[in-house]
Amino acid sequence: MRVVRRIEMGAHRKPLMKPGPVAQGAGISVIAPASFARPERIERGLAAITALGFESRPAQNALVRGPLYFAGTPEQRLADLHAAFADESTDIVMCLRGGYGSNYLLDGLDTAKIAAHPKPFFAYSDLTGIQLRLLDELGLPAFHGPMLAADFYLEDGVHLDSFHAALRGESYSVDANEGLRTLRAGTARGVLYGGCLSILTELIGTPFEPRTEGTLLFVEDVGTKPYQIDRLLWQLRKAGKFDGVTGIIFGEMLDCVSAGAAPGLLDDAILNALDGFEGPIAIGLRSGHVSRQNVTLTFGAEAELKAGDEARLEIHGLRD
Repeated sequence: MRVVRRIEMGAHRKPLMKPGPVAQGAGISVIAPASFARPERIERGLAAITALGFESRPAQNALVRGPLYFAGTPEQRLADLHAAFADESTDIVMCLRGGYGSNYLLDGLDTAKIAAHPKPFFAYSDLTGIQLRLLDELGLPAFHGPMLAADFYLEDGVHLDSFHAALRGESYSVDANEGLRTLRAGTARGVLYGGCLSILTELIGTPFEPRTEGTLLFVEDVGTKPYQIDRLLWQLRKAGKFDGVTGIIFGEMLDCVSAGAAPGLLDDAILNALDGFEGPIAIGLRSGHVSRQNVTLTFGAEAELKAGDEARLEIHGLRD
């Protein structure tokens, strides 16, 4: 039987659920809450998961293509998500990919059913909204990490050390080896929180607005030009989403460039947009949309950023 413990995340947060450690041999239910994936990527991803010693199985509707760019209707996608959490033979719920469409599931989430069967939920990108709603309302940790048809299908797509450490509930750290570097020096502690920058911004003004206060904030995106990153950060700042944030960590920011621009334009745009923010700032961490070795981050866990000549992020284990 799965053992779940809780720790307090602060007065304004739900107590954090602490699912029991997951080892090799565990069952993984693969769902597609947003867009459909290419069949060959699904096949290779399933083979990679099996080679790691896990038992993987696509959900009933995971291979549906359409309508439009969706992996089935909202009802089909919700049914798979709920069934994966309720399935006693499932230890991990993992998404195929992001894309677009999981926002249509937010209103229909059966949070009582999910709370009764808490499990690691691996996703990023468009799934940020679902992950943060479950973290904010239930205290379910969000595993911002590799997805089957986005990362596992690649030979070098997954950072296995962080993946296994997060599943075991152990403490772990990442640094320059995972791309992390300092933009503004300092040390910050807080609850690790965040996701895709575009999705975080789009959630403002909805019932699912991110609860960033008191967090060590991680944000990342892909294919977004520096001036667009500046604009997204401006909106978050004006919405008060940096109030109480202790430090900010940016992802690899894959392809977030402007043709012909100076190499340091993105760094400068970030520092300009965050003028007046007093906490440390780091960038480059390969988690989410990345070029290789997608790092797993456990949102909801306590963490510490040490940004100096070198940058290091220490994530406290759920079992500690």
